[in-house]
Parts: sequence; C-alpha cells; structure tokens
Amino acid sequence: MNIIIYTVLILTTFYFLLKFTSNISSRKISKGLRFITILGLVVLAILFALGGKFLLTLPLTLASLALLKLKGLSIFQLISLFRLIQTLRRNGRFSFNKSKNNNFSTLSVSESYKILNLDEKKKISKEDINKAYLKIQKRIHPDISPETSRLSSIVNEARDVLLNEIK
Repeated sequence: MNIIIYTVLILTTFYFLLKFTSNISSRKISKGLRFITILGLVVLAILFALGGKFLLTLPLTLASLALLKLKGLSIFQLISLFRLIQTLRRNGRFSFNKSKNNNFSTLSVSESYKILNLDEKKKISKEDINKAYLKIQKRIHPDISPETSRLSSIVNEARDVLLNEIK
C-alpha cells in the first residue's frame, strides 16, 4: 500500500514540476540547472574535504571547473594547454620564472610537431598546420590572457618552422 502512495506522490510532484517548467524559457532552465549543479558539486566537495576524503574532491572540483569555464577555458582546454606547457618545459623552452632569460633559438621540426599536436608520420599540408595553429591560438592568444604571451610566441615559431619545412 505504501508503494502506491509513494508512486502517486512522486508522479504528482513530477507532473507539477513538468507543468511549471513548460512555461519557463529554456535559457532560464539551463542557467538554473547549471547553478544547481555547480552548487551541488561545491557542497559535495566541501563535505568530502571535511570528511577527509580528499581524493574524492578532485573529480568534483574538476567537474565544477568545467562547468564554470575558468577565464573562458573549459577543463578540456586547460588539459590541452597543460600538455603544451609540459612539452615546452621538457624541452627547456618555457619556465614560469619571471626572469627575461629567454634564449629561444629556432625550434626543431619534431618540437614544432609536438607543440601543434600534429603527427610527424603523416603527411601534412599548410591547411593542417594553420588549423592546428588557430586552434591553439584561440586559447592562448595574448589578447585573451596576457599571461600567455610567451606561449603564443612559441606557438607562432612552431608554425613558422613547419611552414618552412613544407616549402
């Protein structure tokens, strides 16, 4: 008997919820759901952190960053940018030090392929190089974020190296 009562209550609640949301614009619903999701993720992250479950807070934090779009970048774009920085740091092309000790010589062709996320084994065209270049530059252009001006100059150099290699 209790199952029938609970089912009727749930279905009635669901009916009124659908009736209420049918009169609201989709933009308001989207904003509301995003706010509720972010709020829920933050509350869960705080609860897990207070409970000592720090490993469980990391996925929730990353998910909330993807929803927030930190400085216009989603979490996937941040991961791609992080990979680019790590490639440059391994090759000694980038550091976070503020010193102006930039001894940038010409990039090698293999470094340029890695920076632009292109496959060295495949034959590439100028269009492929320009597409990869624009894809990265849309994320790190100095007009978007002044902190990325050094990265942008390295990506410019990588594009130039590969375009000269094709000629």
